[in-house]
This record gives sequence, structure tokens and C-alpha cells, in this order.
Amino acid sequence: MATLSKNKIKLIHSLEMKKYRKENRCFLAEGPKLVEELLPSFRCLLLAATTDWLSNISYPLSACEVIEVSPDELAKASLQKSPQQVLALFELPDNLYVTENAQLIAVPRHSLCLALDGVQDPGNLGTIIRLADWFGIEQIFCSPTTADAFSPKCVQATMGALARVKIHYAPLPTLIESMPDVPIYATLLDGKNLYEQPLTPHGLIIMGNEGNGISEEVRRLVNRKLFIPNYPPTRKTSESLNVAIATAIVCAEFRRQAGTK
Repeated sequence: MATLSKNKIKLIHSLEMKKYRKENRCFLAEGPKLVEELLPSFRCLLLAATTDWLSNISYPLSACEVIEVSPDELAKASLQKSPQQVLALFELPDNLYVTENAQLIAVPRHSLCLALDGVQDPGNLGTIIRLADWFGIEQIFCSPTTADAFSPKCVQATMGALARVKIHYAPLPTLIESMPDVPIYATLLDGKNLYEQPLTPHGLIIMGNEGNGISEEVRRLVNRKLFIPNYPPTRKTSESLNVAIATAIVCAEFRRQAGTK
């Protein structure tokens, strides 16, 4: 039986860094729920699991290599403080970095998509991917300055939503300029009340950096400016909302309006 060698443990630990994820073309997922969600959607290169987890699997495991490990062995390989029975290495998707792809660029013309401009916190990014999954948004376009969606922290935060939401990295100004007939939405301080605007069932919703918002280059290309009002309007309040919370509010209103048409 194969064992979890020192080299394999070294590889698993190295995937905490983007450089090695890119070099090895794989990413790490840990925990029963997450691994089971991702198994049908990504090619599994390595799966290491305890006897308890393996004995409860009622379907054939589709993995290049399966290793049965003790809880102590799993703890040595895991990046988690409390390892959860199983970890897996999955192959990165092929179309992660977009330059010119006519099919992808056409998607916002007929469905709702998200674009993230410099969202740097992996927890926020993972939560946004999970929100996209909840609201039926299947494509997210990320600027090169946005965090890596396949970092261990982000993957964990998605809770398996990566199985259904496709992530693409692209220069957003170039991407937006290639779709001149698409509604480009963004939440801005000089925008119009979100709840008073007619929202289309398709288009691109841009969410910006946690501290600086949307870059000036991208801001100039926005053709539908929105504002999330505080309540009551005259009350002194926080300067801004967390980007994941703002995304949830905006997506909920888009889907509410779509449901009433």
C-alpha cells in the first residue's frame, strides 16, 4: 500500500504558496464535505484519508492515487489546526487565465456574472464564490490583483461552491471593453439607490477592493452605478460595507427583481 511519504507531505505544504500551486498545477482541499463536493468536478490527483472515512464511502473513488492514513499521519500533512479525516489534491482548471475567449466574453450578454477588482482577502473571495453559487451566478471574472481562488484558505471558505462556479482571471478593463453592449454595474457612492433601479437579468456586477473600492480604470467603464442605502439615510453610520456583505445585498436584489418579472 502507498504511504504518505515526506515528499508528498512537502508537496501538500508547498501548495499554501501560489508559486507552487501554479508550478504543480494543483490545489489542496480538506474535510469530508469539501472533498466530496469537488470530486465530481475536478480531477483528483491524490486523496489521503483515514480508515473511517474510506469505509463510509459508498461510491467508487475517482482519484489517481488513494492513500489510507492514520489520524497522526493526516495531521502531519494537513494545513488545518483540526484535520478532518480526508484531504485531496485536485488539478487546476485549464481556462483559469483568460486572454481572448469569445465564448466566455459572450456569457454576460445572456446571464448575470460577477467581476472582482482587487478583492484581496481569501476569506472574502471564498465567501463571494459561495454567494455566487447560492444566487445561481456561474461565472466570476477576477482582476490579476484579486486573491487566488485556489489558495487553501479561499478553497475552504467556498464550502464546495468551486464545483459549480467557474473562476477566470483577466485584465478587467480589456474584458469590459470587449463587451460594449453589456450592462456594467458597480456599487459607488455617487450611484443610484439599488432598490429604485430596474436591474437586468444579465450583465456584469463589479465589486471592488476592501479598502479602495474599484480602480479608476475600471470605474470609467461602469455604465450602471448603484448605491446601497443605509437606514435611516440621515443617521451617521459605518464608512462602508464588507465586500462580501455588499455582494450578497446586490445579488439578492438582482435575483428578487428577476423573480418578479
